[in-house]
Amino acid sequence: MLRAPGGRRRSRVPLLLLAVLLTLTGCAGAGALAGGERTLVIAIVANPQMNDAITLSDRFEREHGVELKFVSLPENQARAKITASTATQGGEFDVVMISNYETPQWAANGWLTDLGPYLEANPDYDADDFIPSIRESLSYEGSMYAVPFYGESSFLAYRKDLFAKAGLTMPEHPTWQQIAEFAAVLDDDEAGIAGICLRGKPGWGESLAPLTTVVNTFGGRWFDEDWNAQLTSPEFREATKFYVDLVREYGEVGASSAGFSECGTRYAQGQAAMWYDATVMAGTNEDPASSKVVGKSGYVAAPVVETEASGWLYTWALAIPASTDNADLAWEFLSWMTDKDYVRLVGEELGWNRVPPGCRQSTYEIPEYRRAASAYADATLDGIRHANQDDTMTRPVPYDGIQFVGIPEFQDLGTRVSQQISAAIAGQQTVDEALRQSQSYAETVGESYRETR
Repeated sequence: MLRAPGGRRRSRVPLLLLAVLLTLTGCAGAGALAGGERTLVIAIVANPQMNDAITLSDRFEREHGVELKFVSLPENQARAKITASTATQGGEFDVVMISNYETPQWAANGWLTDLGPYLEANPDYDADDFIPSIRESLSYEGSMYAVPFYGESSFLAYRKDLFAKAGLTMPEHPTWQQIAEFAAVLDDDEAGIAGICLRGKPGWGESLAPLTTVVNTFGGRWFDEDWNAQLTSPEFREATKFYVDLVREYGEVGASSAGFSECGTRYAQGQAAMWYDATVMAGTNEDPASSKVVGKSGYVAAPVVETEASGWLYTWALAIPASTDNADLAWEFLSWMTDKDYVRLVGEELGWNRVPPGCRQSTYEIPEYRRAASAYADATLDGIRHANQDDTMTRPVPYDGIQFVGIPEFQDLGTRVSQQISAAIAGQQTVDEALRQSQSYAETVGESYRETR
């Protein structure tokens, strides 16, 4: 892993962030909601895979004699609510949906239940079946503190029929410059087809996820080894200008407010020729119940410039807050929803394209899934396999993460920077103006790390 000596991430909660969290935290705990009965309160991010879990959850309720209460929110709101409750030990939730960004930090802070004892007591659950990089990203000091529901890297989906019609050929490993050329040819305002769909919605987990991978492969980074902010460096500026110009010229209408869900809808409805985003998108693209482009897409590696790869590594996972009084029951739910049997349940009940991808190696050995996911299974695994700092960055950095900076302050910093970038996408300011302001935000964070090294 590329990391500067002495640059180990510290676990801490910035006072400003904690003050914000305190204002967001609700006062009702999960125990109070339960009223003495077997009830679990589960905070999740609203997305298709989690909606499927809710649909199937009555099986767990019947088998275990428990009532499940889901609190489902859009990503940005869910992050704020879950962070607030967990950081302040509010006891509001028994299970929380978090990612590999939060898990190591929160484990170090003592906010999460160590799942190691549960895994050791349940060998049939087979934690060794998880893809190693995904499992490692949810671990702290050798023990897992969250279990993955689905994992992902990022890749590019493209309409094979539109490429053929235009006489274009997509390389297996395209460059961003090639993608921009394709987008210019395929952008068709009259037909209502954007050349490409890219996230522009504010949020450190929204627009900054794809943008940061572009920054990485252009040779940029958020901080150098000494925590000096690099957002106005030539490489960071070139990457950001490329991204903003691409989406402004050939991207979707309303790009400054488009996130994963909005781009997913547009692509599935045939309104974009290409879409760069999370590998988990493929299941929705190929679902006949929601997509008009089933069977029309190809999937290739995340575009690059100076690096071997540029895909991110991410997993939505389930964890148990240390504050819950229902840890054992919460584990029963976690192990049900992330077990091999759940994969088969989704495939058989809802369709194999809706199986949560990118977590268990055994999923890719199921014949029905291999057939359903033939267009994207290998591309997904390849993306996850190459999602490491050595393959996706050009120079050392003092932080963990590919599409995020693995420090507590990044929730606030990333959100502020994303707002500046979205304003540039909307044409409200220039890229240089956006980056100058963003640099000042990052300098404040970097200075605090230099002072305590």
